[in-house]
This record gives sequence, C-alpha cells and structure tokens, in this order.
Amino acid sequence: MSKNIKAVPTADYNSVIAVAQKYVDGLRAGSVEQVAEAFHDDAVMYGFTNGQLLGGPIDNLYKFVTQNGKAPKITTRLDVLAITPTTAVVRVDMEQDAIGADYNDYLTLINIAGNWKVIAKVYHQFEG
Repeated sequence: MSKNIKAVPTADYNSVIAVAQKYVDGLRAGSVEQVAEAFHDDAVMYGFTNGQLLGGPIDNLYKFVTQNGKAPKITTRLDVLAITPTTAVVRVDMEQDAIGADYNDYLTLINIAGNWKVIAKVYHQFEG
C-alpha cells in the first residue's frame, strides 16, 4: 500500500519563489550583488540574446547587469513548475528588463543543506 504523504512542504515553495524574487529584485536594482544571492557559485546560463547564443558561467549574467544597469520597469510572474525535496524549476515570465526586452527564464534550483540556490538558467528572449 502506498503512503499518502505530502513530500514537499508549502514553505519550500515559498522559499523557492523567494530565491527567484531575489534574482528579479537584483535586476530591478541593477545590483550584481543582489542577483548573485540567488545563484550557486558554479551556476550556468544559456539562451539567445539578440539572436546570439550566450552560454556558460553565470558571470555572463553579472556582466549583463553591470553593462545595462537598472530595470525599473521590469514586471514578472513567478511560477513553480516542478518541485521535489531537493530540486525545483521556476518559470520567470519577464517584461521590460534593462534593455527593454521580454523573456521567459527557466531557473533550476537545488536545495543544499536547507538552502535553495539557482544552479542553471535557460532563457528565451522575445523579439521587440
């Protein structure tokens, strides 16, 4: 007989969304330090920006934030697409980043010793 157990507490959903919100708030403020709070040191990112593949270490995101600054008009919707006790995927539906572009980001998170961090970001930039 299978057990009827809730594997992931609601608090984990809230913690995962809070990490994604740190990322968004950092973009809004143009703060690399704030964005970096959401990401694992070894995180990676891949996607197309203006038709060019941008991929590799998360430092590429930090360079983008440094070069383009604040995104005061940014609006987002954050959704947990999947979650387990140690992994999660969040979709960030984003409009009006620092360069005025719209995106869908997919953040993959891991829970290490009770601390959620983004380990990978893949994204799609929509044409303006």
